[in-house]
Amino acid sequence: MSTPPSVASDAADAARAAFAADVARSLALMPRQLPTHYLYDALGSALFDAICHLPWYRVAKTEQRLLAAHASEIFARLKPVSAVVELGPGSGEKLATLMAVCDDRDVTVHLVDVSPAALDSAATRLLAASPSLAIVAHEATYEGGLSAISGTRAATGQTLVVFLGSNIGNFDPAGADALLAAIRATLAAGDALLLGTDLVKPEADLLLAYDDPLGVTAAFDKNLLARVNRELGGDFDLRQFAHRAVWNAAASRIEMHLVSLRQQRVRVPAAHIDMTLAAGEPIWTESSYKYRLGDLEPVLGRAGFRVRGQWSEDGFALTLAEAA
Repeated sequence: MSTPPSVASDAADAARAAFAADVARSLALMPRQLPTHYLYDALGSALFDAICHLPWYRVAKTEQRLLAAHASEIFARLKPVSAVVELGPGSGEKLATLMAVCDDRDVTVHLVDVSPAALDSAATRLLAASPSLAIVAHEATYEGGLSAISGTRAATGQTLVVFLGSNIGNFDPAGADALLAAIRATLAAGDALLLGTDLVKPEADLLLAYDDPLGVTAAFDKNLLARVNRELGGDFDLRQFAHRAVWNAAASRIEMHLVSLRQQRVRVPAAHIDMTLAAGEPIWTESSYKYRLGDLEPVLGRAGFRVRGQWSEDGFALTLAEAA
């Protein structure tokens, strides 16, 4: 059944209003910021998929190898699974690899993402691999998706939440704690979480991963300004901004910034913004926190999980945790 046009229009208007409010609030901060999750519109999602194929960004390839090598072991450590929930599924390639070894026939897969393009891509890939798989897409934030899913729990079987790609790294420590606690609150005791985390590496390797020589990450970053222009009527001149990646060792995070190349005035009518940026002034667009293996057990423990298994390779880790 299709969504009535009036409902779709209302939803689009609400999403645009939320976008405008978030942009207004974030650009008023010092240093100026833009919310990371708005990087992932249709073009942003496609650019991120391209980043995952770059030789300098090893997260996706390493995680894929770990999943292929250990998927059977992961499911062997679980009870019969009735629901798999992936937060931020991207192209769906990693979940397809995981689900290829799942023997449970009556599994419902829930995909949660703010990007309709990502949801469509993930669902298409999963159905191509498993045509009979039941898939429910939730165009929502992680918290919104978890809230919607919490009311649909099956009477029997285990729920597995999958949070891969080191997406947990986009949250500061307090935010990561809050999100993990929200995931735990959705689950019953004995349910599980599979968490992918990027680990601390040499600074040179990290900087290449987030400021690649081909400029794909720079295009991904600048597309956020292009999205503000497209959807909110902004007049950012993308030629007057440079992408910059910085390793903040004290905070254990990579920071991405868009730096104004000259003093310039920028207007975003839908967000009621009329601001002047100084030459060299940055807009902070993303943080990617990196973990050490020893960090993960206490982080998960604070949220009410206990570690059941862990696999690592080439500076990346998969951790399977059970809701206590």
